[in-house]
Amino acid sequence: MTPSAKFLRRLSAVFYGVLCLSGLGILTLIGLFFLALADLPRVPDPLSRIIETPPTEIYAATGERVLVLGGRETIPLNRVSSDFIQAILATEDHRFWQHHGINKLRTLRALWVTLTQPGRVEGASTITQQLSKNLFFSFKRSFKRKFQELLVALQIEARFAKEEILEAYINQIPFGVGAYGVEQAARIFFGIPASDLSLAQSALLAGLPKSPTRYNPFRHLERAARRQGVVLKRMVTVGSITRVQAMAAARADLHLRTQPAGPRSGSYFLDYVLKQLERRYGAQAVYHGGLKVTTSLDPHLQLQAVEALSTGLSRLDGLLGIGATSPGPERVPAETPQGAMAVVETHSGAIKALVGGRDYYETEYNRAVQHHRLPGSGFKPFVYYTALESLDFNPATVLVDRPVKIPVAGARDWSPRNFERRHVGPIVMKKALMRSVNTIAAQLVQRSGPRAVIATARRCGITSPLEPVYSVALGTSGVSPLEMASSFATFAAGGLRYEPFCIWRVDDALGRVLEEHLVSGERVLDAALTYQLVDMLQGVVNKGTGAAVRRAGFDLPAGGKTGTSNAFKDAWFTGFTPTLSASVWVGYDRGMGMRDVNGVGVTGGRGAAPIWADFMIRATAGEPPREFAIPAGVHFESVDAASGLRAPADAADPLRVALRQEQRLPDPQSGLTPPGPSPDD
Repeated sequence: MTPSAKFLRRLSAVFYGVLCLSGLGILTLIGLFFLALADLPRVPDPLSRIIETPPTEIYAATGERVLVLGGRETIPLNRVSSDFIQAILATEDHRFWQHHGINKLRTLRALWVTLTQPGRVEGASTITQQLSKNLFFSFKRSFKRKFQELLVALQIEARFAKEEILEAYINQIPFGVGAYGVEQAARIFFGIPASDLSLAQSALLAGLPKSPTRYNPFRHLERAARRQGVVLKRMVTVGSITRVQAMAAARADLHLRTQPAGPRSGSYFLDYVLKQLERRYGAQAVYHGGLKVTTSLDPHLQLQAVEALSTGLSRLDGLLGIGATSPGPERVPAETPQGAMAVVETHSGAIKALVGGRDYYETEYNRAVQHHRLPGSGFKPFVYYTALESLDFNPATVLVDRPVKIPVAGARDWSPRNFERRHVGPIVMKKALMRSVNTIAAQLVQRSGPRAVIATARRCGITSPLEPVYSVALGTSGVSPLEMASSFATFAAGGLRYEPFCIWRVDDALGRVLEEHLVSGERVLDAALTYQLVDMLQGVVNKGTGAAVRRAGFDLPAGGKTGTSNAFKDAWFTGFTPTLSASVWVGYDRGMGMRDVNGVGVTGGRGAAPIWADFMIRATAGEPPREFAIPAGVHFESVDAASGLRAPADAADPLRVALRQEQRLPDPQSGLTPPGPSPDD
C-alpha cells in the first residue's frame, strides 16, 4: 500500500472514531477540513528537517542582539538511553507505539471542550502532534490550527516509521538553560552523553519540558525532584519499571553539574521578557519558533543599574557590619540584604533596565517585579496630589504638625508619629513633604479619604492591592519597584500616563509582524497640579529627606521621594529626571529590620538614595541639564515656610513654591491669612 493510500485510510478511520458528533457537527468539521487544507504546510523529507527551525533572537532597543534561543545537536535513537526513552514516552505519550498520530479519546474530549466552551482551546497532543507544531509559524491557539496539526500528524504517521518520529521528537525538546534535544540536556545538566543517562537522570529530564523554567534543577532542585517523582510514578503505572526501581531511582544521586555561565549573563530583564513572550505565544514558539524580538532594553543603562546596585549593596553590608570578623569558631554567616531597581523612560513607558537582586545566579527571583514591599513615605506623593486636586490646597497651604488621633470604625484610633518624634507646628505643604512629616500626611488623607488617594495611585500606575485605610498614606500596602518607577514617571511626564512595556516588536520566522508597540500617553492628572507636585518633589531632593542624592554628586534637575517602612524593614528611593524614572528598594527578603553597627536604623535616604544617585550619575554622564516643562499659568512665589505668607525680600531662608494662575499670596503687611486651613485647624 502506498503512503498516500495509507494516509487516506487512516484519515478515514480517524474521522469515523473522532467525528461521531451530530450531523451539523460533521458538516461543520468537513468545512473546516477543506479550510485547513488550504494552507497546510508540507512535511519535509527526511523528517529530521522538521526540527531545523531558525533560532529565536532577542534584540535590545539599540539593535544589539543580546540572546539567541535555539540550535540543536541531533543524535540517532540508538545513542539515547533506553531509560530516557521509556521516561519520555510514559510522561508525554504512553500509547505512542499503538496510535496512528492522535489519541482518539483525548481528542474527542478536547474537541468537546473546544466546541462547548467558547474561548478555550483544549490540548490533546500526542508526540506526533507536538512534532507537527514545528511546521507552523502562527502561534495563536485556535481550533483551525489544532485541526491542521492533527492533519499534519496523520501525514507524518503515514510517511515515516515510529522510530523516525520519536528520534525527531527527542532531538527538538526544550529542556531549559539553552538545552534543546536530549543530547544537549544530558551534557549541560550532567556532563555525560545521552547514552549514559541513568534512570534517575532520565526521569528528571523527562519532567523538564512541561515547564523548563519552573523545574530548572539548577535553581529549583526540590521542585525538580518532585517532578521527577511524578515521572517515576507514571513509569510504574504504565509498566515501564517496577515500584522498587522507582524508589531506588528517587534516592539515587543525580550527579548534577554546577551550572555553567550562559549567554544571558544573569539578566533579570531577559527573564522578564521571556515570561511575557511565553504568556503571549507559548513556550513552543519562544524556544524554537524563530521569533525576532526587539525589546526596550538599553544595555548601557542595564549595566549601570547592575553596577550601581552591586556597589550600593556592598556599601550597605559595611553599614550593617556584615562580613566583619567576630571572635569564636561558632560564628554564623550573616544573611545579606537584597535590592532591586527598575528604570522606565518617562515619555514612553519603555522599561530600560531591571535588576531583581544582588546576584542572578544566586537567585532568579526578580524583586523588581515580583516583590511587593511596603513603600512607607514613598507613597506620600499620591496623598499630596490628591490634596491639591480634591481639597483645593496648594504648596503654600498651611497645616499644623501636631499629634493626631484619627477615629477608625471598629478599631483603635490611628495615631501616627513623626520619624523624629517631635512637632514643628505650622508648616506649608511643600516643606511638610520635603521633611516627610507623617502627621501632615495623616491629616491630608483624613480630609480626602483613603479611597481618593488610592484612586490617584491607580491613575498613575499602581496595580497592587491597596487597603482603603488611613494608614495607606504612609505606605502600608505592598508595591513593586517597577510599579513605583512607572507611576512616578507619570509625574515626570506632566500627568501623562504611559503603560510600562518591555517589548517593542515581535516578528515571526517569515518576517511577519506579530505585534508592535505604539507609544500612546493618556492624560490622567492635571498638568498644572502635577507640576506643583513635581516642584515639591524637587524640594525633597534639593533640601529634604532625599538630599543624599545631591551629597552623592548628582546635580541635574530631579525630583523624588524617600520611603522607610516600620522597623526599618524596607528602604526606598523613587525619583525621576525629565527623561528617566527609577525606583530602588533594599531590604532583607525575610523582612528583618536594618540597623547599622551603632544600632541606628537605615532609612531610604541612607540605604536607597545613594544607589539611585550613583545610577543616575552613570546614566546621564555627559548630558546637559534638562528642566521640567512648566505648564502655562504657573508662576512662582517665595514664602515663609511656617506662615505661608509672601516672604520679604530680605528673608533669611525663603521657600519657593509653584502656584497656579488663580492662586495669589498676601503680603505679610496685609494682615491676611494665606488660603487653606488655618494654623488652628
